[in-house]
Amino acid sequence: MIDCLVVYVCLILMVMLGVAYFTLLERKVLGYVQLRKGPNKVGVWGLLQPFSDALKLFTSEFNFPVYSNWLLFVMSPLVGFLFSLVLWMVFPIGVGWFDFLYGLLFFFCVSSFGVYFVVGSGWFSNSKYALLGGYRAVAQMISYEVGMILVILPVVFYESCYLLWVEVGYSWFYGLGFIFSFLMWMVCCLAETNRSPYDFAEAESELVSGFNVEYSGGGFALIFLSEYSSIMLISMVSCIYFFSGVYLFYCVLIVFFLWVRGSLPRVRYDKLMMMVWSVFLPCSLNLLLYVVGNI
Repeated sequence: MIDCLVVYVCLILMVMLGVAYFTLLERKVLGYVQLRKGPNKVGVWGLLQPFSDALKLFTSEFNFPVYSNWLLFVMSPLVGFLFSLVLWMVFPIGVGWFDFLYGLLFFFCVSSFGVYFVVGSGWFSNSKYALLGGYRAVAQMISYEVGMILVILPVVFYESCYLLWVEVGYSWFYGLGFIFSFLMWMVCCLAETNRSPYDFAEAESELVSGFNVEYSGGGFALIFLSEYSSIMLISMVSCIYFFSGVYLFYCVLIVFFLWVRGSLPRVRYDKLMMMVWSVFLPCSLNLLLYVVGNI
């Protein structure tokens, strides 16, 4: 039990370090996309910039809106952050209770709780813009959770395995066999993590930062720590199921999230919702029937 706890703590520390440099990578990539330099002053090549930002955020004042439910308002980012860390228990270490027989089901069950954290952040702020962002997030995340599950099921049925392990895939180019599933899966991942071009819960031009508009300091930092941690985990799951867990593809998927943010404009909300119910749902069901019929 102690060994498992030590392994989990080390894993979380590595995840937090990875999240810190993921934010630096994002700012660098967006800088090159927009033909400018990213952070390069704090430390060598800007390597200490994430720690400087974290120190600034966690030492900043945390404001409480006058009409907010202050206890739940404070707890919402913390709960969301804890759930994002619990998700990393499915990481294929193979030690004690990390060795999940149905790791993919655990991943979907725990990730679905992210809806409560987002809508809670908007609801308990008692702010109109934050509440609208929470409403959008509920409809978007619930819809695309259905899409994610149905898109990944053909791959799971073909492999007859719910275990998240690096030996799941049988070829480095396994994703090519399910190219349509992979493309739909990546779109669902973008929508599920509220990333551009589907960041309607945080639409600055419409909702003034959306569900997190009332958060500052440590609460704001926890929200984005949970978001980037979820992106890293979803990239890991995608790499395992479609590319045999090859680390190179994991890096490519990480950069994909950043490249999309710097390249594509935000789409219309109604088109986003219609895409999952009118396109992804029938396509994934037909693919599922085809795979089941040929097993």
